[in-house]
Amino acid sequence: MSSLTIAVISAVCIFSGVLLGMFLSSRLPEHHLSTDSKETIKLAAGMIATLAALVLGLLVSSAKNNFDTMNAEITQGAAKIVYLDRLLANYGPETKAVREMLQRNLAAGIRLIWPEDKTAAQMATFEKASGMELVQHKLHELTPATDFQRQLLAQAEQACGELGQSRWLVIEQTQNILPTPFLVMLLFWLTALHLSFGLFAPRNTLVVVVLFICAVSVSGAIFLILEMNHPLSGVIKVSSAPMLKALEHLGQ
Repeated sequence: MSSLTIAVISAVCIFSGVLLGMFLSSRLPEHHLSTDSKETIKLAAGMIATLAALVLGLLVSSAKNNFDTMNAEITQGAAKIVYLDRLLANYGPETKAVREMLQRNLAAGIRLIWPEDKTAAQMATFEKASGMELVQHKLHELTPATDFQRQLLAQAEQACGELGQSRWLVIEQTQNILPTPFLVMLLFWLTALHLSFGLFAPRNTLVVVVLFICAVSVSGAIFLILEMNHPLSGVIKVSSAPMLKALEHLGQ
């Protein structure tokens, strides 16, 4: 289920709590809505509001950290690719085939993660790709003739190994999933909270519109959390600019 679908379902559930609260306020006997009852319900709603706000804040912060971590990995990976290409260029013309392979692999990876037709990133295909392993095999086939070439080759193999580790780190980080029971419990809290809003709210158009906007806003926070937990897919994605810039420099 997509993040947008979950956000829409959340908005419907939360706003349904508002409507249910308004319906109950017109059906409950007067003694259920006495001053003492209202104060008790407001105390309970305040506790739920504190819990929901705390959890939402922590989830947004965690999702933002995941997004920033992935963005940093992409940027560092782009820099390492350019660095590897420079090492191979300094090695000599015998690395031309390896550099061309590196350029093709980067271009293919960009097309998989940031497709031009704006469809979902093909992470399954990216996971099965073995371009960096092939580059490593090509590096092992090189035979350095001087100490300078041996030093460059050692640095290139180290950089290639780090790129391979970064690739798998990116793949594993895409498996970060928000537990369904956790999301259901958060949605229950928010719905119960908005039910209490509707219970004591006056029934007029302005109040209904404001509470609807409130429900949509809270659902928007859930949408942001789900989107930033998957920074290589969906609407909110890390930028491809570092990789595209690296691709421009390869082969020069």
